[in-house]
Amino acid sequence: MLVSPPRLSFFVIVFSTLFGAAAAFGVPGLGGASVLVPSLLLAFYCLRLFMAFGEKPVFAAVSSASPGIWLLLLTVYGVFSALFLPRLMEGVTETMIVLRSSAGHRIIDLTPLSFSSNNITQTIYAVGGLLCFAFTYAYLKCGGTARDVINAMLVLAVANLVFALLDVITYRTGTAHLFDFIRTANYALLTGSEKAGFKRISGTFPEASAFAGYTIVLFAFTASLWIDRMRTVTTGLVAGLLLLALLLSTSTTALVSLAMVAVFLFWRALPASYAGHVTGRPGAIALAILAVPLCFMLILVLMPEFAKAVQEFLDETLYSKLNSQSARERMQWNAVAFQVFLDTWGWGAGLGSARASSYALVLLSNVGLIGTVLFALFVGNILSMKSGGGIREHTTMRAAKAGVFAGLCEAMISGTVYDLGLLFYLLAGSAAALRWNPARARTFRPAAAEAVQ
Repeated sequence: MLVSPPRLSFFVIVFSTLFGAAAAFGVPGLGGASVLVPSLLLAFYCLRLFMAFGEKPVFAAVSSASPGIWLLLLTVYGVFSALFLPRLMEGVTETMIVLRSSAGHRIIDLTPLSFSSNNITQTIYAVGGLLCFAFTYAYLKCGGTARDVINAMLVLAVANLVFALLDVITYRTGTAHLFDFIRTANYALLTGSEKAGFKRISGTFPEASAFAGYTIVLFAFTASLWIDRMRTVTTGLVAGLLLLALLLSTSTTALVSLAMVAVFLFWRALPASYAGHVTGRPGAIALAILAVPLCFMLILVLMPEFAKAVQEFLDETLYSKLNSQSARERMQWNAVAFQVFLDTWGWGAGLGSARASSYALVLLSNVGLIGTVLFALFVGNILSMKSGGGIREHTTMRAAKAGVFAGLCEAMISGTVYDLGLLFYLLAGSAAALRWNPARARTFRPAAAEAVQ
């Protein structure tokens, strides 16, 4: 990546986010924690763009004129909290954390607050997220285009669908071991589970819920492009297939997130359609929302034997979820996380010190009220930005914001740790950069910057 064109480096880092269960190597000193392939490639991505464009656009990404300033402040506070709060408040409360051993075993248990390897790993991920945001912003300010973002995300979406299909095929043919080379991280792998007779799609990820959380972001991005009539045939087909994959993942989180994303896209499409613009498809979205239950009822009438399987599926996915062992365990995590927030007087226990099953409680228990407010300001600024570029920049920025919103929805429902993944920060950086008029962006080009091509 160090000698490749910056555009290729951008495509590589976007594509690498697909391999969420692939470890580059392990770190025995941190209890066998895995360094994932995307995290390793991020270092080369940042170095390559720094060599090409210098530090000026990177600093612009976290200046007072950019939403990145709030992410910078959040990261600085997060690092401070990870280094000092677990020591200052040692023993004040008990937290749910992942306990690792050098043999690679991992358990989640309630332990007295103290400094641990989780503080180090989550700090590294937090800094990585900030760098990913800043250098993606720098790339798009210094020669990258909205077309690059669209192409990279479409390639990523298609690759995700291909791996999802291969996951089902290898499971049904007894050749699931062929995926072992991309499932090397020190995670508990739940890739062979079924629900009501349906294979829970996990793709390249360690479990179906992780696949669904990743896929909902891609769906929101491509669906937004389709609504805004950007490459209508391609984006519509890809969005439809991603929707099917989400449903087949049988993830409760995916279904709830999907409902929230559909409402967001419908609400956003209305002004685009009734303000004299040619974009926006509220009619199509409303028709789809009405057609799905009607078609579903028609299938049940014509195929009564299918009704029992559907009933079992819905019972396992939705109705019995709150009474399951997993749900009770996660509700306990949330209760403990909120108690941590109270016991630490709103400061939080330090980044990486606590685990929950909702991102809001992760923030409150880890970085406290200050960190939660900073994160809200960062996301709020990203989602409220207006585009200053052309139609392609405007459309791509809207799609990136939809992806950020989808990732946030999934995290708020079932997020367990501070790190939201590199794809979230890639899209946030893209949205922040594309709000600027290209004419202004040229002022950040170094005099002798290398060609992006």
